[in-house]
Amino acid sequence: MRIELATAPGAAVRPNEDWTAVSLPAAGEGGALVVLDGVTPPVGDDGCVHGVPWFTARLGGALAELSGSRRDLTLAEILAASIARTADAHRTTCDLSHVRTPQATVVLARWGGDVVEHLVLSDSTLLLESPDGGVRAVLDDRLDRLPAETLRSLAATDTLRNAEGGFFTAAADPSVAGKAVTGRTPVAEVRSLLALTDGATRWVELFREGDWSDCLALVRKNGPQELIDRVRAAESADRDGAAFRRWKSSDDATVTYVEL
Repeated sequence: MRIELATAPGAAVRPNEDWTAVSLPAAGEGGALVVLDGVTPPVGDDGCVHGVPWFTARLGGALAELSGSRRDLTLAEILAASIARTADAHRTTCDLSHVRTPQATVVLARWGGDVVEHLVLSDSTLLLESPDGGVRAVLDDRLDRLPAETLRSLAATDTLRNAEGGFFTAAADPSVAGKAVTGRTPVAEVRSLLALTDGATRWVELFREGDWSDCLALVRKNGPQELIDRVRAAESADRDGAAFRRWKSSDDATVTYVEL
């Protein structure tokens, strides 16, 4: 088995709000990966005294533990339990009803026995590669389906956040786990998995340097850091966003690769 991870903040002056881990059991087969992309709120405007990196570390730790220790639970049930546990850790100090309470996108995958399970919530991406080299992207595209002009307004975006007709993230409400994109694939049909936050998927979705198959091939050959380095080079070449319009000139980027 081959496991490689890389993550980098979008800017040196800000903490990295992404979080990732791969866990393997001490005995037996199987494992799990977790990738989170924390949602950056306006400065000081999320009702929480802890901040997004604290939230993603708490949520990620719970997901990593439960995905390994509770094989009897589905990934959606694990996400719901992890959200509840994280909410309980700060509900007495923070306003969890705030629409921008710390939250994150989620990629969760678990393999063992004869199946690979997956879960994706919001705009991070999971790629599944088959033994013949075919690549399937698992996407939650609800955010992409919203009008761009709506998303340019913070107030308008807030009305769509974790709301029907809008998009969903892991925040303080465990029920959003039921909105995640989930599935199961026979383990014999999966050669590798690649999980990416949207700061890394820019190479495909924003800069159009290649497709998902090219992306996975690049990571297999040169490692996750190479993909992040290429995204940073493209961002630097268009620092003012004249050629490629985007909300952040440079974003946190995480790449987690597992070859089964």
